[in-house]
Amino acid sequence: MTATAPAPPRRGIRPGHVLRCAADRVRIELLQYFRRSDALVFTFLFPVLLFAIFASAFGALPPMIELEGQQVTQPQYYLPAMLAAGVFLSGVQNLGIEIAVERNDGTLQRLAATPLPVLSYFLGKLGQLLVTSLAQAGLLLAVAVGVFGIELPTEPERWLTLAWVFFAALICFAVLGVVIAQIPRTVNSASAVVIPLALLLQFISGIYLAFPALPEWLQTIANLFPLAWVGHGMRYALLPDIGRYMEVGEAWNLPMVALVLGIWAVVGTVVAAVTFRWIRRS
Repeated sequence: MTATAPAPPRRGIRPGHVLRCAADRVRIELLQYFRRSDALVFTFLFPVLLFAIFASAFGALPPMIELEGQQVTQPQYYLPAMLAAGVFLSGVQNLGIEIAVERNDGTLQRLAATPLPVLSYFLGKLGQLLVTSLAQAGLLLAVAVGVFGIELPTEPERWLTLAWVFFAALICFAVLGVVIAQIPRTVNSASAVVIPLALLLQFISGIYLAFPALPEWLQTIANLFPLAWVGHGMRYALLPDIGRYMEVGEAWNLPMVALVLGIWAVVGTVVAAVTFRWIRRS
């Protein structure tokens, strides 16, 4: 067997160097992302296509709730769900598969032999996630308004809530993507391991099925994970106020959104820092 050379030391790296390397990595990551047809279809366009299908199929159904002169239609309900799914798929699923493949096909081992700081590598991934998620969210909102006539909120407070929930979810799911990337042991198993886990969590978190339609025990399990709370926060931002009657306890709970996302982000960061390796462990 050939011994693997240890990664060169990265001592005394200046912040400016880290940021320059990170900017280069963002550019490289974006080029690679948009050259991959699977990433474009199953990550970037997937929530938009699903929203169009759901809105077309269920748009003629009676409102999910109608009260106090307000109503929540099926397309209205699926808009925040697909926004949450978009950030989740980009962070946990796409990032998890990307890093798992790069670790197992030797890409990370080759990067370890360069002066690239570890922080720059992750900032590059985060930058790619930020750009693609914002573009995806913009496209989804444009389709919702332009094609299906959904009215967006006019209150600045709702948009501020949408913004902080979106960015908190982005950071949380990026960290969890790094964690879940440590599970697959081969290139071929990366998608097979990550996608079923992501799909299961979406189903129990009110993404594809309306959260009120789920049994209480399943809602309780879903609320242990961050995706259900991201959906809750985005529903607060985008639905009329009567939407609260479809939530657990018939009330909005933004502090719990922040708490759950914060806990998962912190725990995920610690686990990622402990488990991440440039070189695949045999």
